[in-house]
Amino acid sequence: MLTILGFVMIATFLVLIMMKKVSPIAALVLIPALFCVLVGKGAHLGDYVIAGIGDLAPTAAMLMFAIVYFGVMIDVGLFDPIVRGILKFAKADPVRIVVGTAVLAAIVSLDGDGSTTFMITVSAMYPLYKRLKMSLVVMTGVAATANGVMNTLPWGGPTARAATALKLDASDIFVPMIPALAVGLVFVFVLAYVLGRRERKRLGYLSLDEVTETVTETADEKVLVGAGGGPASGKAATGGGDHAAPSFENEDGETFAGLDPNRATLRPKLYWFNALLTVTLLTAMIMEWLPIPVLFMLGAALALSVNYPHMPDQKARIGAHAENVLNVSGMVFAAAVFTGVLQGTGMVDHMAEWVVGGIPDWMGPHMALVTGVLSIPFTYFMSNDGFYFGIVPVLSEAGAAHGVSSLEIARASLVGQPLHMSSPLVPAVYVLVGMAKVEFGDHTKFTVKWAALTALVVLGAGFLFGIL
Repeated sequence: MLTILGFVMIATFLVLIMMKKVSPIAALVLIPALFCVLVGKGAHLGDYVIAGIGDLAPTAAMLMFAIVYFGVMIDVGLFDPIVRGILKFAKADPVRIVVGTAVLAAIVSLDGDGSTTFMITVSAMYPLYKRLKMSLVVMTGVAATANGVMNTLPWGGPTARAATALKLDASDIFVPMIPALAVGLVFVFVLAYVLGRRERKRLGYLSLDEVTETVTETADEKVLVGAGGGPASGKAATGGGDHAAPSFENEDGETFAGLDPNRATLRPKLYWFNALLTVTLLTAMIMEWLPIPVLFMLGAALALSVNYPHMPDQKARIGAHAENVLNVSGMVFAAAVFTGVLQGTGMVDHMAEWVVGGIPDWMGPHMALVTGVLSIPFTYFMSNDGFYFGIVPVLSEAGAAHGVSSLEIARASLVGQPLHMSSPLVPAVYVLVGMAKVEFGDHTKFTVKWAALTALVVLGAGFLFGIL
């Protein structure tokens, strides 16, 4: 019964948000609460929720201060050179813009943090998508899928979890997987090209001059690339004036408004300080000198204090990012209800046992393939912790009985990450859709098929290269 109710609860959640019958926050809270009562454990709902909040509180803290930190870095102009390079490449061609989105997301993903990737990518690309009236779900889908492939980096999380769960060395898991993951990333770039061609066919090819002359924007459509870390209010921190839309050059070297080189939040004299601070912060994350939430707390406090020593300016910067902070942290704590009920009632355990128990004996020698296929839906419907610490060890034992090494199982378990990054249980995806002003249901409907296909490409490449 718990198995059935678990699958029904997840299906109900997905259907309701894709049909836009209820907001994600409400769905994450109300649906699991209802099913907790249906399984006869309503009296324990409080305990489950508190346990879930306790598990996700460090993530919420990390995201809150990460948004403030990277928002400030965008404000002060740290990423302007990268953004200008991508925008100069993209021009006004939808194909280049979508491919540029994939490239930018992949590059920024090297830091191992999805929220960072999405904040920078959306802040850079959102203005172009809005000006050319391109589909914003194309942007979110491509960014999430590219980040999902890169999420397999040893410091990104899944590889470390697989290594810990199976008592293996992370490098032994990851390094042999590089060719298959490279194929997956190339596929994302090809996908971006195809989707860009589709957008170009729908919109036509516009010159920057045509875009500038024909597009008018309301205040709601303006994006503070450098003042709000994404879609925001349209007011500068100190000057209170409107920011223009994106900045880029045409072939004659003309500059269009957007990444305003004169915006009040810029701190050009502190550029190298901010660059060094960011590199130090990322190094500290990779080397695990301190817990990530603590690092971002320290980084945000230091960035605010040095770049904006006056209290009114600090308050203005915090206020500019407050909406994103509230939306994301609220979503994380709402997700704590969902995960708390899934785990507390035992539904997730029964679901895992049912799936693993349904694997026939004749598939034993092919447990790497089974693991790779199962990782696609399981890492979408479950947290990485639940999958890697709850299911992967069971799959590894089943594979060992048939001569399949734990290393093969561990590598196959990484296959589902392109889809995982669009899971409703991943806090970073709410940063992505929130900043892009895209409904989570729309993002899900568009992205799931492409992300799942990317995962299958990685799986196929793994077998082709003899890695799995």
